[in-house]
Amino acid sequence: MSSDQNSPKKVGSTRPASTFQRMERMPPLLMMLYVGLAGITVLFVGLVGAYAITHFRTGAPSGLFALPRFFSLSTIVLLASSYVIAQASRIYAHDDLPTLRRCLGATLLLSCVFAGLQVLGWRELMAQGVFFDGMASGSFVYLLSALHVAHLLGGMVFLLVLLIRTHYAAADAVRTLVFIRNPYRRLQLRMVTLYWHFIDGLWIALFAAFLFLY
Repeated sequence: MSSDQNSPKKVGSTRPASTFQRMERMPPLLMMLYVGLAGITVLFVGLVGAYAITHFRTGAPSGLFALPRFFSLSTIVLLASSYVIAQASRIYAHDDLPTLRRCLGATLLLSCVFAGLQVLGWRELMAQGVFFDGMASGSFVYLLSALHVAHLLGGMVFLLVLLIRTHYAAADAVRTLVFIRNPYRRLQLRMVTLYWHFIDGLWIALFAAFLFLY
């Protein structure tokens, strides 16, 4: 009798969790990150939409000026940084903090290179006679790329803090054990990786818009 009564519960327990149940189980910090990413997406979609409307209303021809080659180089660099940080979860799972430290450091270095290439891209625009207060198309390129770099810098600060904590923990066996077994550190690594992939995808979308509209 008792086994028959408990059998429906067992069957019900095997059902996949609904979307709302998964949201309830989601850590609050991760939920806040998803909300923030949604807000950033809305912001950039609105700006790109305004860019496209302005471009087509003015009837300005595309390809009048060459898109800065440093933007192309920075795209490759950002893709490389996204690949590097994608290895972080696997390295963390193997309790290898020295390698994780190098992984995070390489990601931070590549992001600095990306930001530097963006600045060189702006200088290239100026050399072409395209300024922020000039034609609307050029102004949107400055605005969108600068906003992207600003959001990247926010991620770099978070990444730097995590790198410092990883470096501190890797210097001692006890601190390493505490760091590895701390679920909050695992969550931090997951969040920074997710944010990095988002920033990478955002720049790919912006770069495609520049190729089409600039």
